[in-house]
Amino acid sequence: MPHVMIGLGNPGPEYEGTRHNVGFAVVDALARRLRTADWRRGFASLWTEAHWRGERLALLKPQTYMNASGEAVEQVVRAWRLSPSQLLVIYDDMDLPPGHLRLRPRGSSGGHRGMESIIAHLGTQDFPRLRIGIGRPPAGVDPADYVLAPFTAAEKAVIDRAVERAAEAVLAVVATGLTLAMSRYNGPPPGGEAGEGQG
Repeated sequence: MPHVMIGLGNPGPEYEGTRHNVGFAVVDALARRLRTADWRRGFASLWTEAHWRGERLALLKPQTYMNASGEAVEQVVRAWRLSPSQLLVIYDDMDLPPGHLRLRPRGSSGGHRGMESIIAHLGTQDFPRLRIGIGRPPAGVDPADYVLAPFTAAEKAVIDRAVERAAEAVLAVVATGLTLAMSRYNGPPPGGEAGEGQG
């Protein structure tokens, strides 16, 4: 059975490049690294698969809109008879400073609607996830508006590097396991160019 990497986001060109679509961006970066562009429709998603270091990887981008991501994840889990431990869900997190990464083997949704949906559909919080920090909205900005807005030019430079580093982290999970990948990739980007803060 494959490792299934699920990037969360919203479908459609109007959402491309927005903060909430960082998960899609990481899966796209993985597809480029793995030299696969054979995206097909299934499991209420766009998905493709590749082989890397003898392992089979499936990449999914649910097309349900963020708040119903669990519908797509449940479909692929049922169809392929997966254990939740075979998943790695990749998504944005306002509680982490921009560019920071956080791999975890399990946990709550942290208020993220896509993760709430997945936890509800799978009936468990026990599945690996990779969070990419997008930072908190400025004072007076509604979080719902913030996540659906594009990155500023300054943020984009940091996030573009974080997306590539997140793709590396995903492959490290496959190659060395979650624990080693956590010790290597959790925290701020190398050089600390994403600013200060704990998450």
